[in-house]
Amino acid sequence: MAVRASRSLIRPLVQRLHAYVPGEQPKIPGLIKLNTNENPYPPSPKVLAAVKAAVDGRLRLYPNPTASALREKLARLHGCTPENIIVGNGSDELLALATRTFVEPVAAEVTRRTDGSAAEPASLPRRLPSKSTVQFFNPSYSLYPVLAEIAGAQCNAVPLNADFSLPAPAALPRLGWDFKAALSLITTPNAPSGRGFSTAALDALCAKSRGIVVLDEAYVDFARENAMTLALKHPHVLVSRTFSKAYSLCFQRVGYFVGHADLIAALDKIRDSYNVNGLGQVAALATLDDLSHYRRNFRRIIATRELVTAELTGLGWAVLPSQTNFLLARPPRFPAGEWLGRLRAKKVLVRWFKHPGVSDYLRITVGSEAEMEAFVRTVRQIAGEK
Repeated sequence: MAVRASRSLIRPLVQRLHAYVPGEQPKIPGLIKLNTNENPYPPSPKVLAAVKAAVDGRLRLYPNPTASALREKLARLHGCTPENIIVGNGSDELLALATRTFVEPVAAEVTRRTDGSAAEPASLPRRLPSKSTVQFFNPSYSLYPVLAEIAGAQCNAVPLNADFSLPAPAALPRLGWDFKAALSLITTPNAPSGRGFSTAALDALCAKSRGIVVLDEAYVDFARENAMTLALKHPHVLVSRTFSKAYSLCFQRVGYFVGHADLIAALDKIRDSYNVNGLGQVAALATLDDLSHYRRNFRRIIATRELVTAELTGLGWAVLPSQTNFLLARPPRFPAGEWLGRLRAKKVLVRWFKHPGVSDYLRITVGSEAEMEAFVRTVRQIAGEK
């Protein structure tokens, strides 16, 4: 009875919610971990030194509440003002803030009649209003629908082209894309496919949109193009960046949005106080002081990515062209799910998604040169098995 009573106190929306499933973080000795798109190389020695130096009496104090020093330095990097930037506890926090700031919950949109009385479920319209809609491409970052559901919003998942490229703006309405949607979330380069989208194509899409567009550039440091200029060109566009993927700071959780000052101010209204920890701010500031170190690593990872692409292609894998630090590849001989198990049995961990459209593929993080050589050797061994 007590369990039943407790469950009755939980919001129905939360009871129905399918939570985001993060990549596995196993602690297996000798494991080659290629499943969560972490940078295989550590932060700059200057970053490590800065963090160690900050482990002192400051730990008892609250951090700067608005990450002002970091915002100022980022503004100089991107040619804008600190008022154009908000820093979050990873970009995931900011994506969640965007759903809360710009999207009306479905209940607030459709449960009132014109006389102001509550509407019955049977009277709800078949298509919900655009200002209750969060849309994204499919496949895309699997956190997006979870954030939409938490916000009580309507999800609108629109398919990419068969080769995972971006549909032309003229084709989007036929596919169900709503240019009036409250919030459109676009991962560019795309995850999990790794495909890059041109700035010109994104600009055309943004120009037709009437709601907020977030260009989620978590992997942009491994790509040929970026869309940062669009955040400063269009008053309804935000660009999302993170220090996790390229800058080896997953542990610290620091991300940021760049966009029009009015949008940033709105997000800031509902941001949690002291949302970015002090050591994370120190690490991010030191990172920006040593960008040349990271750019060398980007080139190294990209070179490894191209070598592994060639190796897998030669072994009969269908590898999508990548602009990220991972590959999406369809293996030969065995189903992708079976490859996942066979690789894991040999202490190589990659990512497999059961979702239609990508279930035939494995997502493989580009690790160090040594890790990727071991991965390719293991693939060759499995290819020879019965």
